[in-house]
Amino acid sequence: MKVLNFLIVEDDPSLGPLLGELLEELGFHVGGIAKTTREAVEMASALRPDCMIVDARLGSGSGLEAVIEIHRNRHIPYIIMSGGPVEGAGPAPLLAKPFSQAQLESAIRLAMLGHKD
Repeated sequence: MKVLNFLIVEDDPSLGPLLGELLEELGFHVGGIAKTTREAVEMASALRPDCMIVDARLGSGSGLEAVIEIHRNRHIPYIIMSGGPVEGAGPAPLLAKPFSQAQLESAIRLAMLGHKD
């Protein structure tokens, strides 16, 4: 079975690495953690992740803008994280901060469910 490779898009210096550790404990691989819209687009192109976990609001730019830009070149399933309501997230599962491990696992299943290579 293939191990899913994740890109995390999160500007919080403690939450990004913490989420990365949790994903790795669950048996996934984390290719990188992007902190800005531009960095997310560049990393998605270079790393070609299987799935992304994207904070809706970044200090510099928007996670939703990053998803739109990334999807111009390649569709990558994604999960939106947010501490509040989000408009324009599309079909992505929404992870409301704070979230549990079970909620994260459920969001991953939902994000990957409709994805076809």
